[in-house]
Amino acid sequence: MSDPFDLTGKTAIITGSSRGIGKAIAEAMAARGANVVISSRKAAACEEVADAINAAGGGKAIAVPANISSKEELTQLATRTREAFGQIDVLVCNAASNPYYGPMAGIADEQFEKILRNNILSNHWLVQEAAAEMRARRDGAIIIISSVGGLRATSVIGAYNISKAADFQLARNLALEFGPDNVRVNCIAPGLIKTDFARALWDDPENAKKATEAIPLGRIGDPEDIAGVAVFLASQAGRYVTGQTLIADGGATITLAGI
Repeated sequence: MSDPFDLTGKTAIITGSSRGIGKAIAEAMAARGANVVISSRKAAACEEVADAINAAGGGKAIAVPANISSKEELTQLATRTREAFGQIDVLVCNAASNPYYGPMAGIADEQFEKILRNNILSNHWLVQEAAAEMRARRDGAIIIISSVGGLRATSVIGAYNISKAADFQLARNLALEFGPDNVRVNCIAPGLIKTDFARALWDDPENAKKATEAIPLGRIGDPEDIAGVAVFLASQAGRYVTGQTLIADGGATITLAGI
């Protein structure tokens, strides 16, 4: 029996993959044989991750820096991926922004607009770049990294959570539209993960203690905890899953006090 998690010969774009969850996903997919495109704003950071993946063996990696707020740069990301590997089989929309921490009453219009542009509209743009060829081949997997924040209210990252709730619906709508062409679209909703992006939430000892006490598995997540879910959704193992949001939070959302 063939390995249902094998990604040999597939090409995956992973945004925000120079660190954190995106980096872990790129490493996991490459270990399963996929060619991966490492993308974030800073070229040097992308090159470092790509070099490490290439040194480890498995699938090949290239670095293509891109700012998700620029539609033109996302078009270039897709173009350079095709030039290097021929096609796009898997798209992981992981990069996101949260420039504001505090109650909604204090957020500036520019900050709110940046969150909506980078966390929703940029996903729409990049999906548009990849989906046509996936649908023509009748094969493809699109994964949006959302958050359990999209299921909860909060007094400190409200606009971010609004954008993540919108990602759930984006995946559902696209799954309906692309399903007849065998292109799957899903979300992953991580809980609190130990990344630089979420540092404001877990680096505070009191908040970290409260969060950990509410997680049935008894720990804050690591980026690698999300990578395996992404491999599942990208591979034949997840071939009958679409339009879904897979929660990976150590069980936090099943408790009253979970973050």
